[in-house]
Amino acid sequence: MRMTGAGYTVVVPTAGRASLRALLASLDSGTGPAPAEVLVVGTPTETPEISLPVRVLPGGTRNDGWRAANTAWVVFLDEDVRLPADWRERLTVDLTALPARVAASRGHLVVPPATGGRRPTEDERRDAEHAHGWSLADFACRHEVLAALGGFDDRLSAPGADFVERLRRAGFDVEHGARLALRPSRQRGFFASVLEQRVHADAALLRRKHGTPAAPLGRHLLATAAGFATAGLAVARKPEGAAAAGAAWLGLTVDSALRRILPGPRSRAEVARMAVTSALIPPAAVFSRLYGEISALREKPRTPRAILFDRDDTIIVNEPYLNDPKLVRPMPGAEQVLRRLREAGVPVGIVSNQSGIARGLITPGQLAEVNARVEELLGPFGTWQVCVHGEADGCACRKPKPGLVRQAARALGVRPRDCVVIGDIGADVEAARAAGATGILVPTSRTREEEVRSAPHVARDLVEAVGLAIGERSW
Repeated sequence: MRMTGAGYTVVVPTAGRASLRALLASLDSGTGPAPAEVLVVGTPTETPEISLPVRVLPGGTRNDGWRAANTAWVVFLDEDVRLPADWRERLTVDLTALPARVAASRGHLVVPPATGGRRPTEDERRDAEHAHGWSLADFACRHEVLAALGGFDDRLSAPGADFVERLRRAGFDVEHGARLALRPSRQRGFFASVLEQRVHADAALLRRKHGTPAAPLGRHLLATAAGFATAGLAVARKPEGAAAAGAAWLGLTVDSALRRILPGPRSRAEVARMAVTSALIPPAAVFSRLYGEISALREKPRTPRAILFDRDDTIIVNEPYLNDPKLVRPMPGAEQVLRRLREAGVPVGIVSNQSGIARGLITPGQLAEVNARVEELLGPFGTWQVCVHGEADGCACRKPKPGLVRQAARALGVRPRDCVVIGDIGADVEAARAAGATGILVPTSRTREEEVRSAPHVARDLVEAVGLAIGERSW
């Protein structure tokens, strides 16, 4: 069961840097309530021996981390931050007694100033700027909100701002906590500033998702055009034109390099790095933006999709062979997730085995009354697909056969492969698989262990199941 209150799991994405060991050591040595677990995702090096429980998810992402967490809160830390001794204490204070509308808390990132009285390098200046942005270097979020929003968009190189925008549009707030985290600047690779231009590809996606205007490329576009014009005119044996274009390219490149060199320490290594990368950044930025724009144009419009729910022990509490509408009780979270799905325009339907009719324990009229009560409490469903046969009848609709799922998809005007089926037993998942849909299991006391082990996706509750469906299906 998920913990309540300020119980938290720490998720650390890693690229295998040595700094991971220092982060885990600082987390381990702190005072205050310890995390329930530390989940290291990515490509870690060997983790140090610490007293905290550590689990490694090789090749994982932040999304894999929070989905594996089992606490009310998930705290994301970058592997290059350092935590003061009171970080855990301050985190607990930050997360305790927050109103429900506050879904996330961000820590203050402190970037140490340049040492020895020298001017900061470009890397140090960038780190100081990023400390004030929507970084996920020290970011705590409610597990249920991560599930409801589907987590982070892994297509983005820096998903923090996008997640906060979606969070706010969903009616939640983010608060700045009192905790501090130290983020020492690190020397990046020689061409790091060139590789960072991939953020320009993000701009097209963010504009598509949120209407966020993309920053103009301006000088980058002029420098790239001048560079290609120089090469083209030279190949065409037009030396005067090539010289003019080359002079324009050189002037723009030198100006860019000086803008980056002058605020820094002006060391030989820094000057060389700025000179070379200033020539490469403009085309990298332009081609990154071009790639993003083309990808956005090629992205097909989202086709209608649907979520299909089992009835008993999924959206209402199971009562064996339920024939009395007065006994209908919604499952926790059912009303909330169904309301959000309808507001988002996602069709919802029911696929349910009701063999009580074949057994003579329920009449068709009683079944209709119960289902009407379900809609009275939880709202309308786009389709009800119910199998009234017994196991020995040999029908094509009784789950785990795919008939109900296919019929529901047809009724909603979508393809079975565009549906997600959420249920509490293996037959629900098997019916989804047989129909070509995605199945998500929400185990209850009726669910067998082997069904949990064999399910492709498992959620701890209905809210998380819908969040998982939305996240994986890009709704």
